[in-house]
Formats: sequence, structure tokens, C-alpha cells
Amino acid sequence: MKMISIDYILECMNDEKNYFGDLWETCLNNKKRFNRTKLKEILKKMEVLGHIKKHGYKDDAYYVKNYHYSLEENIGFINNIMFSYESKIKASLRKLENKKIFLDISKDLNSSKFSKYTKEEYESLLENMTNMFELASSILWSKENSDDVELKKELKNCFKQINEFMDDTNQRLLEGRKTQERILLQRDFSNRIPKAGHLKI
Repeated sequence: MKMISIDYILECMNDEKNYFGDLWETCLNNKKRFNRTKLKEILKKMEVLGHIKKHGYKDDAYYVKNYHYSLEENIGFINNIMFSYESKIKASLRKLENKKIFLDISKDLNSSKFSKYTKEEYESLLENMTNMFELASSILWSKENSDDVELKKELKNCFKQINEFMDDTNQRLLEGRKTQERILLQRDFSNRIPKAGHLKI
């Protein structure tokens, strides 16, 4: 997976209406245009995290930069997303605990075979862990770009909660597993963590 900067996407946008076609032409990835589907995925992530808002439908749809007008609105928005991701991660974790995720693992750890009974739940877990890591990355970006002392304090608390939850998730999933499986799981988790202020694509 690659990373894209939240700042960069916002810099590609003006302060009014931003139509998808215009964004596709102006937002470049290493001097090349994004694949349209990939750009839509990025914009969707940005919308879910509250950085932009989509208006309209199909060809008439456009995006605007989104602003939370109060501390309560901002933190309430983040807490709602956090609760949603936590619930999904816990649901997957319950189905994976004490079950094998990988049936066959090569000695060099470069190839493995999923258990058909846990593959779907594991992929769901990884997807929602990625979402949670991106939320943490977004929180760090917001903290860095805010002058509101009280908001920065609340964002720090939100980030701490996510860290504690993800540490607990990691511990629960790794508990009782053999070394090879633990290494593969930790490698998968590490690959899902973006740099601060970035999203995984």
C-alpha cells in the first residue's frame, strides 16, 4: 500500500466547489494523474474523516473543504467514528481469537495459505484496523494544524484512546499463537500504519 498526504489533497482544492474532473486533472501522483477509481477512494476516505464534504450526485457532484465549527462538534464527530471502528474490530476479533488464521507458512515467511474459515474475518479486521490507523493519522494532522489549545488537548486524548485500544487488539490477537504466525500478523499490521497526516491507498 502507498501513502498520500492529507495536506496535498486539500491543497489541490479551492475554497469553493471542486468537481471530480477538475480534481482529477490537478491532483497528480508523482507527476501523473491518479487512476480515477483510486482518486475516488481517496476522496471517500477524506470525507469519512471529515476533511471534505461531497454535495450533489453523479456528474453534478462536487466537494468542498469541511470545517467543524465548535470543539464539541469536532470531538463528537471523531468519537462517533472511533466507536464505529472499535465495534467492527471487536466483532472480527471475537471470531478470530483461538482460531488459526494461516494454515501453511513457508520457512522464509514469504508465502502462506489462509484458513478458509477465518480469511474473510481477517480481511475485515485489517480493513478496519487501517481505518482506525488513518483516523489516528488524521487526528495528529488536525492537532498539528490547530491553534485551539482546548481542541489540541482533546485530540491528544482521542489519540491516546486509539493507541490503547489498538495495543490491546494486537495483544489479544497474538496471544497463544506460534512465532511464525505472530511474525506474519505483526507484519500485516505494520504495513497498515500510515505516517502522521497521511492515508493508505
